[in-house]
Amino acid sequence: MTSTDITPVILCGGSGTRLWPVSRKGFPKQFIELIGEGSLFQQSSARLSGAGFGKPLIVTNSDFRFIATQQLGDAGIDPGAVLIEPEARNTAPALLAAAVVQAQHDPQAIMLAAPSDHYITQADAFRATVAAGLEAAQAGQIVTFGITPDRPETGYGYLELGDGQKHGAVPLKQFVEKPERDEAQRMITAGGYLWNAGIFMYSAQTLVDAFAAHAPDTLKHVEAAVNAAQPDLGFLRLDPEAWAKCDDISIDFAIMEKVSNLSVIEHTGDWSDLGGWTALHQLAESDEAGVALQGAARSVDCKNTLLRSDNDAVQLVGLGLDGIIAVATSDAVLVADRNRVSDLGNVVKDMRAAKIPQADTFPKDHRPWGFFETLILGGRFQVKRIVVNPGAALSLQSHVHRSEHWIVVAGTARVTIDDEVKLVGENQSVYVPLGATHRMENPGKLPMELIEVQTGSYLGEDDIIRYEDVYARGQGAKG
Repeated sequence: MTSTDITPVILCGGSGTRLWPVSRKGFPKQFIELIGEGSLFQQSSARLSGAGFGKPLIVTNSDFRFIATQQLGDAGIDPGAVLIEPEARNTAPALLAAAVVQAQHDPQAIMLAAPSDHYITQADAFRATVAAGLEAAQAGQIVTFGITPDRPETGYGYLELGDGQKHGAVPLKQFVEKPERDEAQRMITAGGYLWNAGIFMYSAQTLVDAFAAHAPDTLKHVEAAVNAAQPDLGFLRLDPEAWAKCDDISIDFAIMEKVSNLSVIEHTGDWSDLGGWTALHQLAESDEAGVALQGAARSVDCKNTLLRSDNDAVQLVGLGLDGIIAVATSDAVLVADRNRVSDLGNVVKDMRAAKIPQADTFPKDHRPWGFFETLILGGRFQVKRIVVNPGAALSLQSHVHRSEHWIVVAGTARVTIDDEVKLVGENQSVYVPLGATHRMENPGKLPMELIEVQTGSYLGEDDIIRYEDVYARGQGAKG
């Protein structure tokens, strides 16, 4: 890494609902392969790696820490550090924490803060845009990146540009909140306005100084959270007591709308925040009738429609549809007018209030060691498919209310039941009695897959007494 390398700060702790049912709180859109190769998080990380960039600094939460590192590993990217937020506090504390950590080592290091769920296909053009703002950031400016608007979009904030240039960047006159359609059209007609992409570049010390001037309480609490942070399996877990005192506030409201050293670089390449199904439909490959098909989907006499099935066992067929978004997963189906999908957030809130599990969780549940998915759930039994990554192991545990039968269908499992340890190969099975101390491991170099049949009076994931865990999870943690 050279002194001019940029340290990306990638935020991936969000839980968006505007792409429900594919994106949910338990596994949100940044980790899903929605369009293009890899997840949006992997695409963002790859776009901000290579020549001119240092190792990324990741800010996420405890639930997503292993997902983030696994996806980075699959993409061949080594993170410089992974910060764990004890609870969501919006973008201002998250970005400040990253800057405080970086400033302890190199106060003049240039940092690029970017969301993990933006979609950009022209990676070289975006890197060139970032490079164009480097001089201004090194000169003490906070650089924000604006997108050339191509329509009167009411879902984005806008940047009003000032006059002239300084260090290759244009001064920002003001932020403009999300406008009504007539006002958005007026701004586009007048010129001098860009969409606010929510991407910022600055030196670590410049951001710390901005908080010292405009949000000193937030700086005090974030510094305390960083100074009392604890290493945890290669992650840095911010102190929860200090973190809880931070305001829940965005970087825009906390700092950007107050500082005087803010400049803008215009990005003229492609960009989308993939804010909902309409945006994805616009970007997806469509036929001459405007029909986009993804996954196990077919169209008959449809137009201006998106049909997507994320489950090969669920064939989605559209017949005579016009202006419809239809999305199927293994446990939920969305059928919506294209003009109403912006209301999905409220729909998910209503589902949560009604305690509908599909609002937030999937049958497939990701864990540090792999994943499991529920195939059948009955009154006193449950059938799961469990996949364990090579070299991974579940915790040593016991259950109070259930027994388990394991049938290995691929690979070999090393099974511990009380004092006995044995290998169980394909087409072999083992019984775990109620109350027995047990563990399964994958000693091989390929994923190990088994079918688990649980029987008992209570089958909840919190029925776990944990004795040892290589992932340092506490009692009651899942898996």
